[in-house]
Amino acid sequence: MSIFWRTGTLGLWGGFVYYVIELLWRGYSHPSMFIVGGICFLLIGHANRFLPWNMGIIWQSLIGAALITVVELVSGIIINIWLGLNVWDYSHMPLNILGQVCLLYIALWIPLSGFGIYLDDYLRWKLYGEERPRYKLI
Repeated sequence: MSIFWRTGTLGLWGGFVYYVIELLWRGYSHPSMFIVGGICFLLIGHANRFLPWNMGIIWQSLIGAALITVVELVSGIIINIWLGLNVWDYSHMPLNILGQVCLLYIALWIPLSGFGIYLDDYLRWKLYGEERPRYKLI
C-alpha cells in the first residue's frame, strides 16, 4: 500500500476523531478543525514512528501536546488572523499567545495526544500489519 494512501487514510481518521471530540466538547465545530485535527494526528503519528517503543507514553504524550500547541498557533494565525474566520479566540484567557493558543490547554492536549498515539499505533497495526503496539507508562 502506498505511503500516500496510508497518510491520507490516517489523516482522515485524525480529522474525523478531532472533529467529533470538538462537537462533544463545545457543541459545534468548523470544517477547518477537521483539517487541523488531521494534521495534528499525522504529526503525532509521525513523531511516534521515530520514538523508541521503550519511551514512556507520558513522555510521548508531552511531545504530542507540544506539537498540537504549535499546530494550533500556526493554524490560528492562518485561519483566524490572516483569513479572518474567527473560529476561536483565546484572548480573554490567561497565558494566551496572540489569542490563538492558551497554554493552560496543554493539560488537555496531553491525554488527547496519548489517545492519538494509541489510535495511530492501533490503526497501523490492524490496517497495515505494522508492529503490534506496546507501551510503558514512564
